[in-house]
Amino acid sequence: MSKRTRRTAAATRATGARCTVTVCRGCCCGTPAKVPHLDHEAQLTDLRSALATVAMVRRTDCLDACERANVIVVQPSAEGRKAGGRPVWLGQVNDPGAAADITTWVSNGGPGLAEPPDVLGLYSFQPSRRVRAELHDE
Repeated sequence: MSKRTRRTAAATRATGARCTVTVCRGCCCGTPAKVPHLDHEAQLTDLRSALATVAMVRRTDCLDACERANVIVVQPSAEGRKAGGRPVWLGQVNDPGAAADITTWVSNGGPGLAEPPDVLGLYSFQPSRRVRAELHDE
């Protein structure tokens, strides 16, 4: 890591200009009834632990995209938004590999600052305009 990269990363952490990762854990997402083979709490704990210094990870009750459980939304940092980044909605994030890909991408800067791994294209979707507006994405 170069001195410039370290300074930029340190400045980003100091100013709080970080990505926000919203993890749905409502009526369908995060429930063994909908996705029985996944340890939902471990997934959330792993994301929080891995991203503690680079992103805010928050849990929400429902993102109203239940047919795509488990849903995670990655919102860009202020710097990422200035660079053209927009929130990325990811559905069916039901395996450790997908969560690891999200972690790597967000650690590298997230939307607007780093290209997501190609595999995340398989998880990406556009929710309805109403749902996006409720999360203030538009």
